[in-house]
Amino acid sequence: MRKAIALVLALVFFNACIPLRIAPTISDYKLTEGKRFKKGLPEKTVFAFEDPKDAEAFYNYINIKYQLEDYYVDVEVPFKIDDNEYFLSFYEVEIPDKSLNLLPMAVDVALVASDSEPILSDSYATRDGNWYIAIEVFSATEKDCLHENSPSRAEVLSYLRAIKEEYLSTHNYNETLFKN
Repeated sequence: MRKAIALVLALVFFNACIPLRIAPTISDYKLTEGKRFKKGLPEKTVFAFEDPKDAEAFYNYINIKYQLEDYYVDVEVPFKIDDNEYFLSFYEVEIPDKSLNLLPMAVDVALVASDSEPILSDSYATRDGNWYIAIEVFSATEKDCLHENSPSRAEVLSYLRAIKEEYLSTHNYNETLFKN
């Protein structure tokens, strides 16, 4: 009986994947400091949401919506709210889930113990990518329009929510030209 329990526990242990990093789940959007969300982003406040679409889809959406003709599409995209000019910059960000797989490691330990070469060393860790769009907004008078003390935060946030909803619901981005 003890051997059976030990065998079951060993199988559970060796089939286990230990999560090392779990990407955040964002149901709608998240306002956070860029550097805290993903290393390499600016220290400004960013509007982040999950991107279920293919790579470059948001780039194409912004390029067509603002008629940028592939010029400065991801940086300093100008837009107006109530005759005030703002600029947005966006980042397509991947935050992978990462886990440690114990079974391949145990197999390789057994192979090394029997004087063989390890064959599964590439599968010790697995990664599963999660993609996000992070948007920062600034103006000529404000460096961070999404900061909690920014006077323009409410209207900029409302505008970004509308942009996100339009992006996620539109399949043919040329439709956005007719909405304006």
